[in-house]
Amino acid sequence: MLCELKIKNLALIESLHLVFDQIGSATGGGELVVMTGETGAGKSIILRGLHLLMGGRSSVDWIRSGEDSCEVEALFELRPEQQEVLSTLMEQGLDDGLNVIIRRQVLARGGSRMTINGVFVPVKTVAGIMVQLMNVAGQHDHQQLLQPGNHLEMLDALGELEPQREAYGLLYRAWQEKRAALISLQRQEQDKEKRRELLSYQLEEIRGLAPEPGEDEQLQQERQRLKNADGLKHLSQEAYHLLSSTILDDLEQLRRSVGQVAQLDPDSQILVGELVEYSYLAEDLSDRLRQYRDSLEANPYRLEQVGERLQDLQQLKRKYGNTLAAVLEYAHAAEQELQQIETMDRELEILAERAHQLQQQTLAAATALSQQRQIVGRRLEQGMETELTSLAFDRARFQVLFQEHDCSFGCLGPTGCDRLEFFFSANAGEPLRPLANVASGGELSRLMLAMKCLLARRDRVNTVIFDEVDAGIGGEAAEAVARKIKELAGHHQVFCITHLPQIAARGTLHFLVLKKQDKDRTVSTVIRLEPQERTRELARMLAGESVSEQTRIWAEALLVKGGGNVCLR
Repeated sequence: MLCELKIKNLALIESLHLVFDQIGSATGGGELVVMTGETGAGKSIILRGLHLLMGGRSSVDWIRSGEDSCEVEALFELRPEQQEVLSTLMEQGLDDGLNVIIRRQVLARGGSRMTINGVFVPVKTVAGIMVQLMNVAGQHDHQQLLQPGNHLEMLDALGELEPQREAYGLLYRAWQEKRAALISLQRQEQDKEKRRELLSYQLEEIRGLAPEPGEDEQLQQERQRLKNADGLKHLSQEAYHLLSSTILDDLEQLRRSVGQVAQLDPDSQILVGELVEYSYLAEDLSDRLRQYRDSLEANPYRLEQVGERLQDLQQLKRKYGNTLAAVLEYAHAAEQELQQIETMDRELEILAERAHQLQQQTLAAATALSQQRQIVGRRLEQGMETELTSLAFDRARFQVLFQEHDCSFGCLGPTGCDRLEFFFSANAGEPLRPLANVASGGELSRLMLAMKCLLARRDRVNTVIFDEVDAGIGGEAAEAVARKIKELAGHHQVFCITHLPQIAARGTLHFLVLKKQDKDRTVSTVIRLEPQERTRELARMLAGESVSEQTRIWAEALLVKGGGNVCLR
């Protein structure tokens, strides 16, 4: 139950704090809170605030001019039987007994923040919780009835078939995935011989050359050395001659001299040791240089071999990968695919069997769901005709028309095998026709109200908000709608933004939305009306600015009839 609503700096509202008496909470029933006011006074701004709390999109244009942000905050009091939302809050560490405070701040620099009981949470989390706390029926929601695609959703909601529909959806998706995999494998199976030949040829080509990672780089270095063999041999011979003919003889004399130094001065042992080690290292380098010189030879035959090998490896890389490592990876994948081709027949058999099982299970689930929908459809027809009778449709007929078909594989879809549409006739003797073809605006408003009343009896949401759902109706129809909304308020907390005095008179609380000038700025505000003020507001709703004594008497009679004076304290 919505207990308090605070709005700050939202459009024309500077600061607003509404407190709703918890009459229904104390009695175990509900209450009817009505809001009235001239068109453009700011009633839609309150709906915009609730839209923000429900996780709807925000806009910086909604922030009051000159302010850095706007804020909306609501306090809900839960009932112990609302276990689903209580469990959700507890699981996410957001519970605070039976109280839930939801707050949203929209920033002028962009973005918004949302909290539940003081904890920052994503908008998606808040939206999931708010949908369990409050339901808003806008003045244009009745347009949903004109779209046959929404009718199945409404039927499933009325029959509480969502869990069964969700279970079917899981089966359907699993079946479709297996079916797609089977079709793909069957296509592969049709081409498997060609694929086997291709893979075998490719593997034979790669294995025949037996490349090794990095082999091409080594061969390129060897080819470069072979091409420059004569120059390298000349240079290395020259370096070896300089090292062996002059330096080595001097190094031998060096060892003899430093050996004597070490005998005469023990402190020179470390230096002498390093010099001796250097002399032997130089001799070793001389030997290695000679070996390098001797290894060099101009070998045209080897150069040709290396070039041919590099050409073969380059051809492999052009076909199977940019590097030899990639070529070897391709060969490994080809081996695995060949193994799969060899076992494809068995895999096809297993996949086909599993797809068939899922197909049968999906069909059985769709059939069971369809049977339940047929039952709910008949119940919806009876319920809607009862509700419509109470809404001044004495001879109206309502039908849930299912497309005639047997539940078979060919008609299965994500929501089952049912295609249905709501048909309606408002007058005796007139044939049933699709809603879009026969219903006027006022009739659609009453049809949607009847639907909402049926759904509300099964709905776990305790707070229902109607935004001018009475549009386009008057006379006896208006009186009937007022009675129906009052009836719904017997077991729900109902907020109704209305222009009908018949509805306003039945409110247990009555708020007036006003727009006025304050310091050269326009401000929307909301005040709670006392009995005498309610009489004046109802008289205005009845006669506009031409209020007479007779109009006031009529307004008082409406309040008495609606129980308004009794309910207000």
